[in-house]
Amino acid sequence: MNKAIFIDKDGTLIPDIPYNVDPEKITLQEGVVEGLKLLKAQGYIFIMISNQSGVARGFFEEEALTGVKNKIQVLLEKDEIRFQGFYWSFNHPQGTVEKYAVECNFRKPKPGMILQAAAEHQIDLQQSWMIGDILNDVEAGKRAGCQTVLIDNGNETEWVPGEYRTPDYKAKNFFQAAAFITDVHSTDLGI
Repeated sequence: MNKAIFIDKDGTLIPDIPYNVDPEKITLQEGVVEGLKLLKAQGYIFIMISNQSGVARGFFEEEALTGVKNKIQVLLEKDEIRFQGFYWSFNHPQGTVEKYAVECNFRKPKPGMILQAAAEHQIDLQQSWMIGDILNDVEAGKRAGCQTVLIDNGNETEWVPGEYRTPDYKAKNFFQAAAFITDVHSTDLGI
């Protein structure tokens, strides 16, 4: 079984530019590469978990995310870091595109994307983490059976409490999140 880091895209891995699918505008958040290197050294695989309601809202087509995925991989390849999977939820109940204007089990805070990725990549969820910048990311991770880190960078504005909405750790940035996760596992392994 693999252990994984499930990573939210906007506001966590890359700066949050609402509904952006222009690869030229995609950059990595500060500390992401260093954090991913720490996690990779501990044997984690990386899976993107991202709500993309811009499809349901008619702002862009599903295919536009291919360029986003490719740009992220290009930004990471010089450091020999790869994502094993990219999972997107295109749905939103208030969408304007009828096909995507639905409730589903995949849109965070529901755990469907994580559960599907775990099945497809033989992931042990108890040994895995979800890192995100809002409590819906935390809730999706907790509902799937993962440990969670909230990057408290100001993107969470509602702070709605709930049974699954308390992160295991709050970090200021991605690198701090990765350092916390790897320290936990280094200690557990007696290293």
